[in-house]
Amino acid sequence: MNPFFTTDITTDIFARLPAKSAVRCRTLSKQWSSVISTQDFAELFLTHSSTRPRLLFAVERNGLWTFFTSPQRQSSHSPVVTAEFHTNFAGDVSRYLCSYASGLILFPDVWIPSKSDDTNPVVCNPVTGAFLGFDPVGKQFKVLSEDRPFCSQSDHHQVLSLGEELSWRVKDGPQYDHCVSEAICIEGVLYYLAENFSDPRVVVRFDVRSEEFEFIEAGCFSGEEVAVKLINYKGKLAGVEWKYVKADDEKIVLELSLWVLEDVEMNEWVKSVYVLSEEKIVRRCNFSVAGMTGGGEIVLAMDYTTKPYYVFFFDPEKNTLRGVEVQGFGDKLEALGTRGRVRVFVDYVEDLNVHDVKQLKSSISAPVK
Repeated sequence: MNPFFTTDITTDIFARLPAKSAVRCRTLSKQWSSVISTQDFAELFLTHSSTRPRLLFAVERNGLWTFFTSPQRQSSHSPVVTAEFHTNFAGDVSRYLCSYASGLILFPDVWIPSKSDDTNPVVCNPVTGAFLGFDPVGKQFKVLSEDRPFCSQSDHHQVLSLGEELSWRVKDGPQYDHCVSEAICIEGVLYYLAENFSDPRVVVRFDVRSEEFEFIEAGCFSGEEVAVKLINYKGKLAGVEWKYVKADDEKIVLELSLWVLEDVEMNEWVKSVYVLSEEKIVRRCNFSVAGMTGGGEIVLAMDYTTKPYYVFFFDPEKNTLRGVEVQGFGDKLEALGTRGRVRVFVDYVEDLNVHDVKQLKSSISAPVK
């Protein structure tokens, strides 16, 4: 170690580096590697990283995905941020669809030329019948796949644990018609909205660690023409619906309906309604709810890389709305004829655990048909 720095000081410095830099330092010194490669350091790094969450932008254009991040917390005096480019990914034939959990993005239906002419679920998406979850206790990523995602009576599922050997396991699950929302993972539990035959909609609950299923009644989300986004509301499951309505003065406003599952046993959903009349939102119809930050703000992001491109943060408790312009996607993605479709993920933090080649280095296999 450097004689001018104690081990604790050196460790703290490493923990404040970007993940790529920290991983690179492991190759420069055996002493550094002995510190950075430990699980204790990975936990310390995640603690520091969690204090500076970022927005993650996944931009798709003609099968090419480009990834950017930007600071999630901005000074009120700095309403403009520049997105930082990270990497490109090509080959996802499902185009617009990707899934995220605890620092990893997965893609469905990727063609691997060296494998075969078939596509494989290298990354899975709720709309295609597969969900990515993370068990924070066992530090384990798992994929839950519906056996027949576009058919009725999905009475069993398949589960895959990411590791050195990938093997799908058949898992008996509840019967329902089909899923109708993306999934969200909260404290090791996956939730997604599903049609339940003639009954009202339900939320399917899947415990990633125990691999057990449960139904939660969710008839409050039965409006087929209203968009729904499941979110993490301060550790509780919640759903946001949004639509444009006419106010009393005939002006068009945006109405957000927030449903929070306050009591799971009693199936108690509490509804709050908010009206947003900001011109920047009302005049730009192509946006989606990205989620809720750990600070309690609902994030609304534009669906395409227009110029200017805005992300809005709405605080339900304070009833305040702030907009941030995000720059830096590049002239090509911002041009009128070549704009990309954007997926935005909130509270992105760098985690050295997802840089573990033992966990991520795996052969690819498709679910058993």
